[in-house]
Amino acid sequence: MRIGVISDTHGLLRPAAIDFLRGSDAIIHAGDIGDAAILRRLAALAPLTAVRGNNDTGDWARQVPATEVLRIGAVSIYVLHDLAELDRAPEASGFHAVVSGHSHRPRVERRGGVLYLNPGSAGPRRFTLPIAAAEIIVEGTSLRARVVEVG
Repeated sequence: MRIGVISDTHGLLRPAAIDFLRGSDAIIHAGDIGDAAILRRLAALAPLTAVRGNNDTGDWARQVPATEVLRIGAVSIYVLHDLAELDRAPEASGFHAVVSGHSHRPRVERRGGVLYLNPGSAGPRRFTLPIAAAEIIVEGTSLRARVVEVG
């Protein structure tokens, strides 16, 4: 199973990001969405799990949760916008992965058996950081992730 992961679109959903996400079995948006239309466009591609970022304001954003848990088979993925606000021990909570955004810096790492993924920003370029998205491949309870430049 392939999970497409995107974050920090800030109102800009690039055609290259859509192309990368197309064919995903599920999509995660890790916040700073910027516009409800982005959620509709992503949900048209695959089942969508999205969380609200610190820049998501307005009536539409109040309906988006601050955290979410995506369950795919035996795998649980905890999604939040800012990793600094992680309020639980992922391994003790049974999460196989934690997906976050906020920093605009792509990162894939493992800590204590938990996969931590930040897909970076797929929206407007910030400084010299790449325009990126990511994918998680789920095979049973095994996860692997990679970040891809889409800008």
